[in-house]
Amino acid sequence: MSSSYGKVDEREHAMLEARRKSRKRIAIIAVSLVVLVGIIIGAVFGTMAHKKSTTVETNVNGDPISVSVKAVCDVTLHKEKCFETVGSAPNASSLTPEQLFRYAVKITITEVSKALNTISSSGHNTTMSACVELLDLTIDNLNDTLTSSSKGDVTLPELVHDLRTWLSSAETYQETCLETLAEFNDPESMTFGESQLKNSTEMTSNALAIITWLGKIADSMKLRRRLLTADVAVDFYGGRRLLQSTDLRKEAHIVVAKDGSGKYKTISRALKDVPEKSEKRTIIYVKKGVYFENVKVEKKMWNVVVVGDGESKSIVSGRLNVVDGTPTFKTATFAVFGKGFMARDMAFINTAGPSKHQAVALMVSADHAAFYRCTMNAFQDTLYVHAQRQFYRNCTIIGTVDFIFGNSASVLQNCRILPRRPMKGQKNTITAQGRTDPNQNTGISIHRCNISPLGDLTDVETFLGRPWKNYSTTVIMDSFLHGFVDRKGWLPWTGDSAPATIYYGEYKNSGAGASTKNRVKWKGLRFLSTKEANKFTVKPFVDGERWLPATKVPFRSGL
Repeated sequence: MSSSYGKVDEREHAMLEARRKSRKRIAIIAVSLVVLVGIIIGAVFGTMAHKKSTTVETNVNGDPISVSVKAVCDVTLHKEKCFETVGSAPNASSLTPEQLFRYAVKITITEVSKALNTISSSGHNTTMSACVELLDLTIDNLNDTLTSSSKGDVTLPELVHDLRTWLSSAETYQETCLETLAEFNDPESMTFGESQLKNSTEMTSNALAIITWLGKIADSMKLRRRLLTADVAVDFYGGRRLLQSTDLRKEAHIVVAKDGSGKYKTISRALKDVPEKSEKRTIIYVKKGVYFENVKVEKKMWNVVVVGDGESKSIVSGRLNVVDGTPTFKTATFAVFGKGFMARDMAFINTAGPSKHQAVALMVSADHAAFYRCTMNAFQDTLYVHAQRQFYRNCTIIGTVDFIFGNSASVLQNCRILPRRPMKGQKNTITAQGRTDPNQNTGISIHRCNISPLGDLTDVETFLGRPWKNYSTTVIMDSFLHGFVDRKGWLPWTGDSAPATIYYGEYKNSGAGASTKNRVKWKGLRFLSTKEANKFTVKPFVDGERWLPATKVPFRSGL
């Protein structure tokens, strides 16, 4: 008789324990979903409770509007378009708000695809080709939204954050297309673009409003991640291997060197060896030297790491600019679209000069992108934080007009921000944030940074930013502001005021430029409480605790 009789085998015990935890997790999820359904039903019927009328509302086809459709459309910015589109869903009266959200995304993909086909066939000039690329990115983000929302409960907090990010980016890409068409003052192209994108932009905005509403309902009942993580291990790193080495150059898969000592002499050539949509890191070591090239990390190049010998040694240099005929969106010396990108100990510069106006050094339109000990150096529009979620740590950003701009959710932490001398008669503006929709989860957060002049700027007016769009969102927290910052702090885009809908915040800054005594008297300028400031820190604003640990870039999660 075996001496182990009556004992449970360790492997069998582990399997039993795993099944027990799984059953518990399923029970928790089931309870959560039951509660959520109750909340949504309450919200749906709550919208109708105060309207006890015998009149039956109808959609454009004359069909009665269901209670669920009315509930989701009432939270949108373009209600008529919502009733026209979402209200025409097959069996709309029997669909839940979550199902209506998925339908809203699905029909938006169809609408953007129509616009893409029309614009693609309209010509092949520089601006139209930029729009084609941007609408292609829009469809990618909408597809990501549809795929992820179809896999499970869309109201889980981490998934809501993802969905809002991708829909915010989808809106941004369409807006950038219109900006590109407007850049060269061609009224015919502008009118054409606006007519083609009117439906798709409104529908994207409506989908964003619906998921934002669903997320708020879930939050109101404290359906937090803790309900699902009591016994569950969550993979926050998406299959990516932790970057354990302190010197990534020693782990490089590809070496680039101007002197021929590496595999390739250009970064662009090295990127061609990156496998498509890889969940594993591809580390490219760029040896010291100045690389005169315009580099693009394509959208299918996932998890690329570019590491140099230092931000004063490994330099990528370009000079594309608007004055010479390139749209702002295409001027970047280094452009990133592939998710999970990281750069370390690198410099990105645009040498076009101030007279060439918009000339981007670095443009980032990739989700979960991180930059550590890097320099971005140009004049106007140096750093284009275009879309998605981004993090910058111990970086140096140098420029003049609107030199940190875009509509991503970005945190700049422990960075040096150095305004330089602009063209004669120009004012320096550090930020120009491009939020266009109150439901977007975008903005620029400058946290624990140093804002000082590069040289003597005593005769140059320098401002913290100006509101590029109606919902421009920028906060500066726990940072040092040198006395050269204009005492008014912020500059209007036009006229002498700003839209009441902007969100500009200052919190516990120091230095002679931090005094708020003579700041502009705008409704949208706030001097934040600790609770308000916390919303713009790494953890809640860019969901950083879920993806930054894998990069091994140091970060401060809260204030």
